[in-house]
Amino acid sequence: MTSAVVLVHGAWHGGWCWDKVRPRLEAAGHRVLAPSLTGLGDREHLRHPIPSLDTHVADIVDLVESEDLHGVVLVGHSYGGMVITGAADALRDRVRHLVYLDAAVPADGQTFASFVPGITPEDVARREAAFRSMAPDGAWLPPISPAMVGVSDPEDVAWLQRCLRPHPLRTWLDPLRLPHGGHAGLPKTYVLATNPPTTAMGYPRVAEIARGGEWTPREIDCGHDMMVVAPERTASLIAEAAA
Repeated sequence: MTSAVVLVHGAWHGGWCWDKVRPRLEAAGHRVLAPSLTGLGDREHLRHPIPSLDTHVADIVDLVESEDLHGVVLVGHSYGGMVITGAADALRDRVRHLVYLDAAVPADGQTFASFVPGITPEDVARREAAFRSMAPDGAWLPPISPAMVGVSDPEDVAWLQRCLRPHPLRTWLDPLRLPHGGHAGLPKTYVLATNPPTTAMGYPRVAEIARGGEWTPREIDCGHDMMVVAPERTASLIAEAAA
């Protein structure tokens, strides 16, 4: 048995996006795994059949089980919060801590469109329509501008422009089923990006309820792609959760 930190990227990204965080965690003595989800990053060749949310959850569940990992710290960025919640539901006896980096925290039956606390059915419908409008072919969401995820350094911008890939729309619309309670009862940290806050995705509203109890609330004074623009602080908060 071994303990590990599993880093799960968000939409359009791949395991590559952790390249600045991973060596910092490894230098602190942690075993780090940073897989690309099916159809993304170095697994872009697996675009067909179009991956579902269940496929992405299975990516992480299968990785943890095949490596026989225990005492795992699951880290999810943005859309990756959907994935680690589903994985935690299936791996409850193997998970030690969950870390949500400016990420979705869904309940049973919720989607990436409906996870926002207090959202109305009308707002959910509007978000779903907006998501569909972002996919011209009805299946894949083209990569967005690095500026939209808080990245402005020219070298980082060039990096993202080279590596970002289309993301499967259906993963944003699929409901997540959590028959074992999802994240409930597990220690967890929520890290909010505050400069600027990702209000369009509802993450500040998630952070408001992620205080006390099972939650450790944290903030980073940076934009959404914290693992790119603030890797040292991001790594230190992951290491804090893994300690």
